[in-house]
Amino acid sequence: MNDAHLHMVVNHFPIIGLFFGIAILAFGILKKNPQIINIAYVIFVFCMIMGKVSMFTGDKAEDVVENLGISRNVIHNHEELAEGFMKVMYLLGLVSFFGLFANTKKHNKALLLSYLIFIISIVGAVLAKPVGTSGGEIRHTEIRENNGNGIPNNISKEENED
Repeated sequence: MNDAHLHMVVNHFPIIGLFFGIAILAFGILKKNPQIINIAYVIFVFCMIMGKVSMFTGDKAEDVVENLGISRNVIHNHEELAEGFMKVMYLLGLVSFFGLFANTKKHNKALLLSYLIFIISIVGAVLAKPVGTSGGEIRHTEIRENNGNGIPNNISKEENED
């Protein structure tokens, strides 16, 4: 397993886990159940950790894919989007950790904190889509807006030659 493969193994956890965490948190808030809310918080902390692992492996994967002739601009775009996403994930993981503590101590602001964490997680979900798409575009040129041959995806090669 090389560094690019390792990155592809771990990079799905922060994004997919985030969506599972959001669903579980929403259910926990709806049911006013601190144990369910805590499950979401643990998922968010796990997503933050896996995001950090993904960033670490991404730096190493960059060297591998650059040697395959992948455009530096495509890689850089993905890296920039991932860094912005991870800032939100770090905040989400940290605040979720405090949410766990607040729920454990039955703090009177625990429910308010869960609403804040829900909002942060939604921001993370909005940022997750372009990160995942730009990562996929690195090796899947067919999903790029401009598929690598200078022709937009909605125009065939024959139409372009006219």
